[in-house]
Amino acid sequence: MEKVPFLFDSHALLKLFQREAGNEKVVRLLEQANRSGAPKYLNAINLGEIVYSTKRAFGDQKKIEVLAHIERLGFIVLPVPNDLIFRAAEYKAGFSLSYADCFALASAVEHGAVIVTGDPEFRAVEHLVKIAWV
Repeated sequence: MEKVPFLFDSHALLKLFQREAGNEKVVRLLEQANRSGAPKYLNAINLGEIVYSTKRAFGDQKKIEVLAHIERLGFIVLPVPNDLIFRAAEYKAGFSLSYADCFALASAVEHGAVIVTGDPEFRAVEHLVKIAWV
């Protein structure tokens, strides 16, 4: 079985952690990645989004729980070197995506990963990367 990596954006993981509609699809994709041994990526910028969103909505204790959960799930947090910043900026200039989503896109393209998201903004870039909709 080919180990195609998955890159989870903040939309998908917030859906999981907040048990929103569609979270079962995120769980299935995590299980699929675990079974196949596929890498599970999370860009550092998207991790920051998860941290501030969780803290703002639920406070520090929930933020700490979410960070522990990300660690337990075995995510590889991808760094943000300058070349990735410039690629994300190019995507931002060309598409109607949030800047943070552009980092997810740039990381997914770089690593040949499937983006796991439910964010409709990604429809504009479906021709650039494979997307698993949740």
